[in-house]
Amino acid sequence: MRIGTAIVDGDAMLVEERGSELVPIEGPPGGLREAIAAGAPLRAAAGAAPLFGAKLTVPLWPGKIVAIGLNYLDHVRESGVEVPKQPIVFTKFTTSLIGDGETVEVDRSVTERVDWEVELAVVVGRSMRRVPVEKALDHVFGYTVANDLSARDVQFGDGQWVRGKSLDGFCPLGPVVVTAEEVPDPQALHLCTRVNGEVVQDAPTGEMVFGVAELLSFCSHSFTLEPGDVLLSGTPWGCGEFMDPQRSLQDGDEVEVEVEGIGSLTNPVRDRK
Repeated sequence: MRIGTAIVDGDAMLVEERGSELVPIEGPPGGLREAIAAGAPLRAAAGAAPLFGAKLTVPLWPGKIVAIGLNYLDHVRESGVEVPKQPIVFTKFTTSLIGDGETVEVDRSVTERVDWEVELAVVVGRSMRRVPVEKALDHVFGYTVANDLSARDVQFGDGQWVRGKSLDGFCPLGPVVVTAEEVPDPQALHLCTRVNGEVVQDAPTGEMVFGVAELLSFCSHSFTLEPGDVLLSGTPWGCGEFMDPQRSLQDGDEVEVEVEGIGSLTNPVRDRK
């Protein structure tokens, strides 16, 4: 099932994406995070017609966004660092979330080096505390697409990553959440990033240093993952910061990130006036 959140006449509602159509979903009050926490069955409303004029937005607002750094071998190599012995964990604030088609506004008084990072995002379905690797995927509700946009000058200048990863608009997410039964192996997907149509990232999730199950288990042994939380599983090679010459997103650029079988996010980049 492909579940999204659509804005219709100013109101948000859960929808099922069926090809190019959006159909209302029956469920409890609230958004997708609340529905996941309630364990409520989600299904298209009986006899519901496709919505007219609906626009997808951020599919859910998680309690927390847990992100992983340096989790693809080629990205580790292009960064010039050693392969991590355990996952590198940081967070992005939920105020960084935007949806497909929304504008990434860059405040040039804060950052000049904005970079792209396509990532497979994992949506937690059941509370996770000290879950072994072999049972971790049983706790997944579904998967979506993320762009872990990064203000590299802020990230490296601060000496830690949270501020440079959490600027407003720096976490495009969506367009929909694909439920776990439709993704039998999260390590068998393909990721791609295009900037103004040019492919800059192109890699399989099988190149992760730590797979999705390992990441979820590792995190759950340090802190509780709750229903509706989102895990960003890392990005592959091809980030602009490590190109020669170095590249960054500029005013007027368009960045598209895609995960095979899940969907793509396209966001224009504009300098804040």
